[in-house]
Parts: sequence; structure tokens; C-alpha cells
Amino acid sequence: MTGRTQASAGDLLELVRSGRATTRGALQQATGLSRATVGQRLDRLFRAGWLREGAGGPVDSPLGGRPSITLEFDDEHAVVLAADLDTRHARAAVLTLTGEILAEHSGTLVVEDGPDAVLGELGRWFAELLARGGQRAQSVCGIGLAVPGPVDSESGRVVQPPMMPGWDGYDIRGRLARSFTEHTGAGPVPVLVDNDANLMAYGEQRTGHPHCSAFVLVKVSTGIGAGVVVGGSIYRGIDGGAGDIGHIRVGAEALCRCGSYGCLAAVASGGAVARRLAETGVPAASGSDVRDLLAAGHPEAIGLAREAGRQVGDVLATVVTLLNPGVLMIAGDLAGTAFLTGVRELLYQRALPRSTAHLDVVTSRLGERAGLVGAGALVVEYLYAPERAEERLLAMGV
Repeated sequence: MTGRTQASAGDLLELVRSGRATTRGALQQATGLSRATVGQRLDRLFRAGWLREGAGGPVDSPLGGRPSITLEFDDEHAVVLAADLDTRHARAAVLTLTGEILAEHSGTLVVEDGPDAVLGELGRWFAELLARGGQRAQSVCGIGLAVPGPVDSESGRVVQPPMMPGWDGYDIRGRLARSFTEHTGAGPVPVLVDNDANLMAYGEQRTGHPHCSAFVLVKVSTGIGAGVVVGGSIYRGIDGGAGDIGHIRVGAEALCRCGSYGCLAAVASGGAVARRLAETGVPAASGSDVRDLLAAGHPEAIGLAREAGRQVGDVLATVVTLLNPGVLMIAGDLAGTAFLTGVRELLYQRALPRSTAHLDVVTSRLGERAGLVGAGALVVEYLYAPERAEERLLAMGV
């Protein structure tokens, strides 16, 4: 808020959603607005369907009286669509505004087929999911998409993505919005795009570690990437390139998909482990194949995963020293006991004790749904942020 007397309806909504002020009296106290002005602005939020009255709270006055009526964000007035693309696989879902998954689908979707085909198919998935979840297409307020490449958050376009040929600079937002309309008949909705590791980190931090002010998630699947959440917000760098640790040089001579030699992803990703297994005659072509072999207890896969973990742990010692996070989460296809053991071996060996004294090294809680939850949360936080909420209220005529 720019000042205590300048609080808009959007600012009041933010106070209620965050739990900082959930009664009319508390809103008056937090904003300095009069009772009448608070009432007028709340009325706009009620007419939009964004707020509802909850149960009565405790009586604050020692003289007694009626309990204060609490105010709640109404998460049933709209839904969000989300999708998480990997290189050869995707997941999509319909979510409530508070992140509950109402309907979900996963299947083969190959990014190398190009953005037009992939985003067109996602539109079809979304239409089927809405029908399965019993939701009207008109109730969708926005779409969130996680992609396996660096994203310029201002434009929503991927920038020189090593694992997404044909996607560089493509208008993802526009194509996915059109695909949604083509398959559902509903009007256009906002589309937000971000890197998959960023959105996994955002989903995991918000749901499992909301009080951690510096959170790092490392996704190790076909490639390697990291998402960083600082102060509750995704840290993207100046143009979306933050967290691209898979292309840190580690001194090896392996050729990476980016065209350089010696990248961490070229020697320690799920794709790299799969190639090494294939060279020994073990059928493996991707990180998901390695995941299945690890689940089956395949000894050679376990050994290579632990070795890969050590290589990643060596790099993470620098990451931890630089960022001093409270939580370091390992996620993705390789995020099992063998890989985690390797990470811990090198991380604690190479990082100073000061950097790891208050560090929790954990694995994903949301699993394969982390990107979906993060993508949904990104849309909700964007649409209901104070300034955007005020713009939307005006557009609705309330």
C-alpha cells in the first residue's frame, strides 16, 4: 500500500488473503480507512464474488458484544488451468484458487514436435479436464505453464532453450490462449509462463516451507535446473536466466545439448546417466527410464546416480555458500536415496560448516505435481495482487 489512506479494494483483498486482517475492524486498523470506506470497498469485493463471510470470531472487547464476522477469500468463484512440460512428457490440471487439484492428466507430449503442435494439444487436454472436473470454461481465470527452459517473464517467451528446439522467442502466451479458446469456446484468459524449476520451487516453498526466506530447489531429470525463492518471490535474474546450474562447467569433456563441453548436465543429469547405462547395454533413453531402474533397485543405475549426486553436490556447495538457503530440495527423476546420498557427501565436504549449519537438505513433497501447484499459484498471485485486482474490478464494472 502506498499510504494508510490510499488503500484500495485490492489492498483490502490482499490483507484478507494473507490473513493479516480478516475482520472489518482489523481492516480499519490496518489501513486507517473509515468504517464507511472499508464497507464500500468490501462491497465491491463481495459483488465480484471474491470475498465471503465466514464464522464469527472471538469477542475482542472485555465488555462483550457480538463476535466479529470474519472475512474469507472465496476460492470457489473461479478455477485455474496449469500445465508442466518436460522434454517428452507433460502434466496438466484444473486447480482451485487455493491450489487443490480438481482434475489431472499426464501423457506423452514431445517438445521437439514444436510449440504449435504441443500448445494446440494442451488446449485439447484443458477442455477435457474441465469437462471431467465439472467446471465451466468460463470459470477459468488464467493459465500457468511450466517449461524446461529459461523464460523472459516479461514476454513469456523462452530464450535460447537448449532442450526446446524451435521454441526460441515463440509467442507461447498467444498460442496457448488461442488454443484454449479454440477447444473450449471461452474467451481469452491471461497466460503466464515460467521455467519449470522456478515453478516447482514456488509450489514447494509455498505449501511446505512458507516461512523459509531463502529456498532452493534443484530439478535433476533429463536436464538440470534450479529454482530460487527469496522472500516469498521467485528470483529470476534480469532476464530469466537465474538457476541455470546445469550449464556450469565442471571440467569434463562431455558434449552438452547446449553445444558446449563439460556442462554439469552433460555428466550428471538423468539424460547423462541414461546414456552411460545404454553404453553398457542397459535399455535407458531418458531421466524417466533411470527413475524406473532406480525404483527397481538396478545396481548399476544406483551406482551412477550416486556418482551423479556427488558431481551435483560439488556444484551445490558453491550455490549454498552464495545463497545461504534454509532449505535445499532435490527433485526430479533422480531424486532418490542414491542421488541424495551423493549430493550430501560432496556438499558437506566442500561447503563451510557456517553455510550448512542451518540447512535442511530434503526431497520433494509434492512430487510430480510441484510444477502444477507452482504454476497455479503464480497465476493466482498475479491476478489478485492489489493493482491487478483493482484493474480487474474496474473492468468488471464493480
